[in-house]
Amino acid sequence: MNSVDELLAMDLRGGDDDWTPTPHGAWLARMIASHDLIQGKDVLELGAGLANHTILLQRKGAKSIVATEVTESLLGATRENFERHCGADTGLELRVANWLHTHGEFDLIVSNPPFCQSGKQNRRYFIDSLILDAFHRLRPGGELIFVQSSMADIQLTRDMLDRNGFGVTELGRTSGPFRDYYFEDATFMEEIETVEGGYEERDGVKYETLVAFHAKLRDWSPPATAHLPGQTE
Repeated sequence: MNSVDELLAMDLRGGDDDWTPTPHGAWLARMIASHDLIQGKDVLELGAGLANHTILLQRKGAKSIVATEVTESLLGATRENFERHCGADTGLELRVANWLHTHGEFDLIVSNPPFCQSGKQNRRYFIDSLILDAFHRLRPGGELIFVQSSMADIQLTRDMLDRNGFGVTELGRTSGPFRDYYFEDATFMEEIETVEGGYEERDGVKYETLVAFHAKLRDWSPPATAHLPGQTE
């Protein structure tokens, strides 16, 4: 299984309550398949859904995979799809976890953070949290691979990654028309007007840009004078 299209070939099944892959997830999958960034790494996947990325991580040679979802029922489809494609004896660990609230240290975190329908007043909450808090789950030199829309402010993400100790590259960009549910949220449509370059309009159709990021923690140690847990005066 060598070509990108072969790596991406999957028969994914789920119920009405399962989260099917979005254009964001499809682009993230294509970028993972197109680059050699997984081999031999311990990977934490946040929000496994129907296991499209989980299967791909296994196919790309991850040493181990911990895949999370917010409920046990959602993990059912993750398990069934993964085992049908990869077998039941691969060592995949499935966990119910609320975003980064889990345990362990990993070489790599992979995710498609919720944005438009994040359920947060700050729609960037999951993107910002990933950047600010991933170090709790990453080993030194650990990495992030994630995707976001231009409507979530690409430059802000690049700046935040840099300020929080990550070197960042873009794995690739693509564009696509707005999904129908964007228009159903009047507040969302107002918010994106404030984002420079958030979308473009061509022939009366609005398009977002999807960017897949690869970020890696730079070497750094806090100064001796830093206030750290457990320090005494």
